[in-house]
Amino acid sequence: MSVAEQFDWVAAAEAGRDELIALRRAIHAEPELGLDTPLTRDKLESALAGLPLAICRSERCSGLIAVLDGTSPGRTVLLRGDMDALPIQEATGLDFASRHPGHMHACGHDSHSAMLASAARILSSHRDDFAGRIQFMFQPGEEGHHGARLMIDEGLLGDPLPDAAFALHIWPTLPHGAVGCRAGTMLASTDTLRARIVGRGGHAAMPHDALDPVPVAAEIVLALQSEVARRTPVTDPIVLSITKISAGTTHNVLPDAVELLGTLRTLSPEARSRGRDAFERICTHVAAAHGCTAEVVIEQGYPPTINDARAVALVRDVAGDSFVELSVSNMGGEDFSYVLERVPGAMAFLGVAPMGEEAASRAPLHNPSMMIDEDVLPKGVALHCNFATRFLQRGWK
Repeated sequence: MSVAEQFDWVAAAEAGRDELIALRRAIHAEPELGLDTPLTRDKLESALAGLPLAICRSERCSGLIAVLDGTSPGRTVLLRGDMDALPIQEATGLDFASRHPGHMHACGHDSHSAMLASAARILSSHRDDFAGRIQFMFQPGEEGHHGARLMIDEGLLGDPLPDAAFALHIWPTLPHGAVGCRAGTMLASTDTLRARIVGRGGHAAMPHDALDPVPVAAEIVLALQSEVARRTPVTDPIVLSITKISAGTTHNVLPDAVELLGTLRTLSPEARSRGRDAFERICTHVAAAHGCTAEVVIEQGYPPTINDARAVALVRDVAGDSFVELSVSNMGGEDFSYVLERVPGAMAFLGVAPMGEEAASRAPLHNPSMMIDEDVLPKGVALHCNFATRFLQRGWK
């Protein structure tokens, strides 16, 4: 067993607790959206300053890769933390709540990036204890902006690619310190669905002189739900949700068109294909049955997040008694899936509910009242350190 594996990473993380929490709070107070997160990047680079890291900035977003080399060549492992926030008005009442109206770190990316920066600091002080390379991936644009794909396309992950990749995602409705994971599909694909149902507008008092697209759009929405309920196997599920219906200008005018917006979530390429085909087929044919037309656009989102069984076994071994085997996949999506398409690895959930509280009653992710117990964050730092050094030392053994 190497010196790095024997080291008490939890104690080291606790020793840096004040800096860790200060960084997380500073990022939380100034949330940024999408691919352009310069304030967050600057805070992280300041936290990494003076460490023996080679830093490469993305040219297409605010992301960066920090590389730590050990004493000699060996395996390469990637650790990832995301950086961007959500367009949500914060309602936590925290002293360090968002100072940017309408922006909030409601998905925990502030804690992800702060934990990763703290892990980089600790591991840098032990570079003489391991062989190989650790890549710290600080990535914006996770919330629907494909930041990971952009950084991969730029070649920032290197050539050859890393041998393994790990990520942590805080989870406010998991018990304090629990580490949840599962082999296989962990999270769903995330496609955006758009349809424009085109009829012919007219006076609302004389619908017979027009071609009203509103009831046609309503019929399409119901037909889509019937497709999911009656034609989708429960063993390979689909979630298809229409989240926005837009039409009209006033009470007495029938619109020319109705616009539908929604999302398609699936756990396999086969289900994804079935869901896309069904959306296009139902929109087109129901519209045609009523004399309307349908303009359909399907925007490809993230692929499913699929954990390698070997990586999950490593997470289980490192987490010990705090490991929780997740029995079902989650229909949320993650652009860490782009990394896992190319590199074997795993994402794990870290429970951040306060000790002794009923986790299920906590405000969930993407909620304006979502909060975390910061006492858990040093454990996340220690997990990152353990994942990296364990893989560098033993690989998948």
